[in-house]
Amino acid sequence: MNLRKAQPGDENAILELIQGLAEYENEPGAVVNTSKNLHDDLFKHKHCEAFVALVGSKIIGFSLFYTSYSTWKGPSIYLEDLYVLPEARKTGAGSLLFDAVVDTAKERKVLRMDWQVLEWNELAIKFYEKKNALLDPEWINGRLIFEYEDV
Repeated sequence: MNLRKAQPGDENAILELIQGLAEYENEPGAVVNTSKNLHDDLFKHKHCEAFVALVGSKIIGFSLFYTSYSTWKGPSIYLEDLYVLPEARKTGAGSLLFDAVVDTAKERKVLRMDWQVLEWNELAIKFYEKKNALLDPEWINGRLIFEYEDV
């Protein structure tokens, strides 16, 4: 198994994994992103970054993150998603992908790294607990969803 930064041409495989994650989270119709938008956001606009895990030439998992900002801590890393194909779980791919983002956060000397995990996702919760993560039940997530006809 190999790990590397995402590169142009990976966007189709990453989008397929994003759709797999949406299905896993019982939201199969929620993905409106496209390969072109993902390509532009990763490589042209650099709104986000990603790592991919590969077996041979097949991408079996990804972690996607971006720089956020904490008014208390300054620049932070936000891990938007980490997903590994079901058949590739328990191979160490998830740890490689997570640790690559952690290493990036440390290289950039950010003071905080954040992410979310669904309360019913016991596998992910156990994974993060093994990483000594603080899983804080005190905070309630807020979100607004915007829809535009021209997008």
